[in-house]
Amino acid sequence: MKKILYVGAEAMPFAATGGLGDVMGSLPAALAKTGEADVRVVMPLYAAVSEEWRSQMKQEDVFYVDLAWRQQYCGVFSLQKDGVTYYFIDNEYYFKRPALYGFYDDGERYAYFCMAVMELMAHLNYYPDVLHAHDWQSALSVVYLNCIYRNRQGYENIRTVFTIHNIEYQGNYDFAILGDVFALGENEHSLMDQNGCINLMKAAIECADRVSTVSPRYAEEIRTAAYAHGLESILNRNAHKLCGILNGIDYSYYDPKTDAVIAANFSQRSMAGKVKNKRALQLETGLPEREDVPMLSVISRLASHKGLDILSECIYDTVADNDVQLVVLGKGEARYEKFFLDLQAAFPDKVRALITYDRDLSKRIYAATDIFLMPSKSEPCGLSQMIASRYGAIPVVRETGGLYDSIKPYWEEKKTIHGNGFTFANYSSAELRERTEAAIALWNNGEKRKKLVSKIMKTDFSWSASAQKYLEMYATL
Repeated sequence: MKKILYVGAEAMPFAATGGLGDVMGSLPAALAKTGEADVRVVMPLYAAVSEEWRSQMKQEDVFYVDLAWRQQYCGVFSLQKDGVTYYFIDNEYYFKRPALYGFYDDGERYAYFCMAVMELMAHLNYYPDVLHAHDWQSALSVVYLNCIYRNRQGYENIRTVFTIHNIEYQGNYDFAILGDVFALGENEHSLMDQNGCINLMKAAIECADRVSTVSPRYAEEIRTAAYAHGLESILNRNAHKLCGILNGIDYSYYDPKTDAVIAANFSQRSMAGKVKNKRALQLETGLPEREDVPMLSVISRLASHKGLDILSECIYDTVADNDVQLVVLGKGEARYEKFFLDLQAAFPDKVRALITYDRDLSKRIYAATDIFLMPSKSEPCGLSQMIASRYGAIPVVRETGGLYDSIKPYWEEKKTIHGNGFTFANYSSAELRERTEAAIALWNNGEKRKKLVSKIMKTDFSWSASAQKYLEMYATL
């Protein structure tokens, strides 16, 4: 049985801020469920990890980690969940903070974390067959293995995978701290160098045996200058390592049939609860309680690359010219927060702008939504379109990254439904509006709506197929 160690900065349900945490919390469990791998995960023990989880942990070891001139305490705690062993790296100086990221010393914090992962193996006498690191915060685990630990007993046969969840965030630092913070020397200068700066993601791409991304389309896109944020030449040089495997979602957590936080449970075979969820959200947000109006929603970070610029160009006219309701949930750039609050003021009976981040509220919105808008400029994978589909919403998405791989355009032939949503290719507010209004028109045809929503809810976005593809990738190592 292959031993897989996942290294990542966050994991649901312990501490998470986004898609990386969802993947780190659900992919390992899906792999463990196959019975073909011994799966373990290592992450920092943040202040955000609740007492509920801490009370279940067992202390595995205590030792000190050398990082350049520092010698820092390291406690290792573990717990078992869904067939997976989770290890937590305890150091309050680095991880007892009010948030997971965004501190002046993030480079040092995650350098310590990656070095602690290396030391953990020797102290626990656990050497994985595959070390699978995720995003820049874990990149140094691949680098340290190759540059410092490779010739030590136990480490020599470990193979490595590095997954890029979002290439925009690469871990860039000044070379002045190469030795003092990252504990690397002049021999590693060229490995770490990208345009005169330390680039942790670039170094991990060069060192890893395989490089994966979170959708097949994104694996193609990041080899081009338009998507690579400066790393296209590195990725093209390492193209033989590169593959894309589409993320899934946790079907036990996102399940309208059993979800405890929504107003009424429902399923593809019994949809009555869907209408009850819409009425409950209308009541909660003060919108008119109507079953006969399609509810549109946006659940997103409010940022331009999420398509908010083209959405803001057309959504006023879409709302003005159609009998619809729109609910927006998210925080982000001030101009978009203001735009949607102004839109709510202009259409008080049609629009609600909820400028917050609330996971339970997002699930209530998914359960109430009829048409889900996701017009991203770039989207490595995207989970929201999958969650919306699971809860019976018709997705309207731009054909990029994982949106292209997961949502195929609706069309009908001799009463046979093809596709599972509405898609558009060009980054254009006109195309977004046209596809949104096409989805509204279909929703207003009850018979067609029923058939399409049923097909959408049958689409398999679980981890089962993707977990098998990861196992196949590991086998090639």
